[in-house]
Amino acid sequence: MKILCIGDSNTYGYDPRSYIGSRYPEEVRWTDRLGDCEVINCGLNGMTVPRNHLRSVGQIRANDPDLVIVMLGTNDLLSGLNTEQIAERMDGFLDSISGPGKQILLISPPLLQYGEWVMDDDVVDESQMLGETLRELADRKNCLFADAGEWDIGMTFDGVHFSPEGHETFARELSAFLAGLSGDNSGE
Repeated sequence: MKILCIGDSNTYGYDPRSYIGSRYPEEVRWTDRLGDCEVINCGLNGMTVPRNHLRSVGQIRANDPDLVIVMLGTNDLLSGLNTEQIAERMDGFLDSISGPGKQILLISPPLLQYGEWVMDDDVVDESQMLGETLRELADRKNCLFADAGEWDIGMTFDGVHFSPEGHETFARELSAFLAGLSGDNSGE
């Protein structure tokens, strides 16, 4: 299966211990741990739900994936948007990347935790509501949906980025989800 992943620094594989944008090694990043899948990683540090969709549409057209995974919303929360505003932007984004034969998996990001980047109760509260808001959107858009907020992802000191163990857990949970789509239970 060919998968194109659109996301933020957790999709990119940012290692917050580096402070300069370095990535975890391939063997740590969740995008490189999805078994036999061919993964095109289009994660960008700091990415929010795009208003200009041309880059993502171009990536999808150029790579012609079987599945597009979208996991965004964390940076939108950190910049002050609420769940309804994020869903409104995501609605337009999903419209722009949808097309005949394009299967989209919308993943709600893991819950934000208190840490060096997350000190605001409102941001933590909004992150706890994002999963349900995006689930409703995915239902309306006939997209696949997974809520990584239910996956107990290990985070680093900043409360935003996956720890190496978090990448491992995310990859395991996503692989199980994908196996369930194809009816393959050999990994369980």
